[in-house]
Amino acid sequence: MTSISGKTDIDWAAFAADLAPVEVISDPVLVKKRSRDFFWYSPLLNAELRSCFGDLVARPADAGEMAHVLSVAHTHDAPVVLRGGGTGNYGQAVPMDGGLIVETTAMNRILEIGDDFVRAEAGALMADINSALLAQGREMAMFPSTQDIATVGGFVAGGSAGIGSIANGALRDPGNIVALTALSVEQTPRARVFEGAEALQIHHAWGLNGVIVDVTLRTVPTRDWVGCLATFDDYAQAYAAGHALARAEDIGRKLLTTVDARITEYFPRLVGHIRPGKHLLVSMLPAEDVLRFQALIEDMGGHVDLVLTEARRTALKLPHVFDFSYNHTTLQVLKQDRKATYQQVGCPVPPDPKAIAALRPKLGDDVWMHHEFARVGGEIVTFDLPIIWYSTPERLAEINATYEANGFPVYDAHTWRVEGGGLKNADYTHLAWKKRMDPKGLLNAAKSAVWPEVRHLSPEAIEARKTQVAQ
Repeated sequence: MTSISGKTDIDWAAFAADLAPVEVISDPVLVKKRSRDFFWYSPLLNAELRSCFGDLVARPADAGEMAHVLSVAHTHDAPVVLRGGGTGNYGQAVPMDGGLIVETTAMNRILEIGDDFVRAEAGALMADINSALLAQGREMAMFPSTQDIATVGGFVAGGSAGIGSIANGALRDPGNIVALTALSVEQTPRARVFEGAEALQIHHAWGLNGVIVDVTLRTVPTRDWVGCLATFDDYAQAYAAGHALARAEDIGRKLLTTVDARITEYFPRLVGHIRPGKHLLVSMLPAEDVLRFQALIEDMGGHVDLVLTEARRTALKLPHVFDFSYNHTTLQVLKQDRKATYQQVGCPVPPDPKAIAALRPKLGDDVWMHHEFARVGGEIVTFDLPIIWYSTPERLAEINATYEANGFPVYDAHTWRVEGGGLKNADYTHLAWKKRMDPKGLLNAAKSAVWPEVRHLSPEAIEARKTQVAQ
């Protein structure tokens, strides 16, 4: 079997035979399909990654089969990339060096539901976990807008926040990740349980430093959630209302999003349900708080357009309101015009509607704001996921510079290096654990710009770099 990627000289037919009885996929069309994620949101990433493919796909059914797969990969010195539902936006699951793609979706059992936690295999779908929890009167503390195809392991390995973060914080906040189990890539893979704060040593490392096989996450009581859509004449007014709602102690919130009026024109399923040409506030709140929500919106100069109980949403054949939040907002636009892209931008803390109003004209007409409200470390924060009408790399750099110059840090969504996006700097704790858990450097190593500089060092020497940088 020849190399599909053109980057390896491994005998892939022999490799596949060694993997038995694990299910494998060798058809080039299917391997290439599983070599992609949502990197095409970015024109820069699309140009760089669309011709990167793996050579073989393995689908282990449980932790034992996963250990076997990793042992074979270790024997053959095969590059390995982990893949869940493939919903990442930065090429996390793209095999830059070719090699083996390990798809976790067959490891999809919900292992345990406790009073305030759920433990599931890495390939379990977020939507399936939420469905199972609902029968117990619980729900996940947060989940991505892509919950129907996103896996829990992929969310922990590559995500940071989601629907529920305005109430329950980011994934990295204490208590949200209770524990995770990861396997090393060695001749005899070792399982290690990372509990509490230790889980952050594996969280958001893009599968660089250990193979997650199960995750335990905090759950919270479920409530009778209602989707609420309100509109405003002015974007800063919508943002100010969002901030007021985020601070309102007498109103619960599961989701809080503001969207530029120009973006809402790409929401065809909301036509006739919201006022056209107006800026949108999207929220999910408990049914008992709807009247207080309506009063707050009116006090802030807005108009409540739509209140969606689950029964009404089903009757109107409308999607969940979180389909108009997070990167589903970007997807709604891209469905109609592939010239659009987006960015990830931090905002001043606490949220400042005046700063938002002052920044808007500086960005230009090719940047349309979209903010998500969340809690991080107990503080209310916002981040902008603007729609950007892409023209050139130079213009994108100019937009980034405008944000930065005005105190809005950019967490670049157009890089496939883990240090270039949400982390912004090298995480030497992650890299030290990579050396412990993956001594040959087979796991997604190309995604770290810093790994080649430290791979020859001991884990302790790598971790010491963190202290040196801080000094």
